Amino acid sequence: MKTFISDLSKKEFPVSDRVSASTIRHTLLNLIQTDNPAFTHDSHLALSELNHYREKYISEYLLKDTGELSEDEKTVLTSLTSKTTLTDKIDGEDQPDLTVGQKIADKVATFGGSWTFIIAFGVFIFFWISINTYWLFNKGFDPYPFILLNLILSCLAALQAPVIMMSQNRQEEKDRERAKKDYMINLKSELEIRILHEKIDHFVMNQQQELLEIQNVQIELMNDILSRVTRK
Repeated sequence: MKTFISDLSKKEFPVSDRVSASTIRHTLLNLIQTDNPAFTHDSHLALSELNHYREKYISEYLLKDTGELSEDEKTVLTSLTSKTTLTDKIDGEDQPDLTVGQKIADKVATFGGSWTFIIAFGVFIFFWISINTYWLFNKGFDPYPFILLNLILSCLAALQAPVIMMSQNRQEEKDRERAKKDYMINLKSELEIRILHEKIDHFVMNQQQELLEIQNVQIELMNDILSRVTRK
């Protein structure tokens, strides 16, 4: 297998991975030359080394916009580096264990905001009023104006309201987590599009260089043929 020596790291790589500096975008080339001033347009490097500077360029781009990489952006950058799917990593994150109070709050909020609770409580109130008014002739344990029933309703409302608010706070936390995941996925999509543009530009420039070389060879052949014809 043919190999070449990289002008960047002076290491040996396969010829199939050789990339000419003249085909690299100016932004990446400037970044490479910042770390390696001796690297010129006539130099060559390996594809893995070019990918390393692509990742470094993306990292510096994020730092320039935010000032400091957050944990989410580090996760996105790690996913790009390791070429893994970000959704699998996000879905695989361990969810915190719920406390007993949080579980009760969720169940109470789910039941308290359902038609089952409304119908059941309406039936309960109807029977309470009917028993005290008609069966016990308004002389039972809670005669009109149903003070005990009003006390029960007040206590229920006082307890139910904060429990429902606790559940709503947990729902807001879930929404924030979902928004954070959407941001990470969108950020990775944007960065992958940037990388794709880099690769397409590199491919086009490399193809143009090959076409120019082919054209030069054809011109040399034509000149050679013309010189032979004029000699005859």
